[in-house]
Amino acid sequence: MSPSEPVTSTRSLIGFAVFAAACLAASLLGSAFTQPNLDWYASLVKPSFTPPNSVFPIAWTALFAMMAVSAWLVWRGAADDGDKRTALIWFGIQLALNVLWSFAFFFMQSPPFGLGVILTLLLAIVITIVFFDRVSRAAALLLVPYVLWVGFATALNFSLWVLNSGLLTQTPS
Repeated sequence: MSPSEPVTSTRSLIGFAVFAAACLAASLLGSAFTQPNLDWYASLVKPSFTPPNSVFPIAWTALFAMMAVSAWLVWRGAADDGDKRTALIWFGIQLALNVLWSFAFFFMQSPPFGLGVILTLLLAIVITIVFFDRVSRAAALLLVPYVLWVGFATALNFSLWVLNSGLLTQTPS
């Protein structure tokens, strides 16, 4: 696709719809793993920096929307097809890891498993940003709030693991 092609062209709109649908699917799948386990999450000891539960759906909705626009900008970019393909493969990898984190943390109710996944997710997002930047600076910048939020979520995941693992309350034998 040529970046000079109008944003409103049918092909461009279909392309955007595909990326929006992929992000929506990831969001819905992650939510399917999360929602049935919110009682378990509510039972955990939380660190003082835990946001109110109402913040999470708002933040994730905005982030998934920015992710869709970002991927669409790369797809429309003027870069070499190989660069775009590599960037979009990494986008798919991080999207899958995003869903896997919800599975690991919420569905499996495992903060340590979740921590392993979210650290891998964080790395994949950084790699995605690097490859997106080669195609579109705007696309890369749209992922910055996402990497910052996942960095925060990583600290939260780690804290939840430590606070709820009994590591701080165990006495030496």
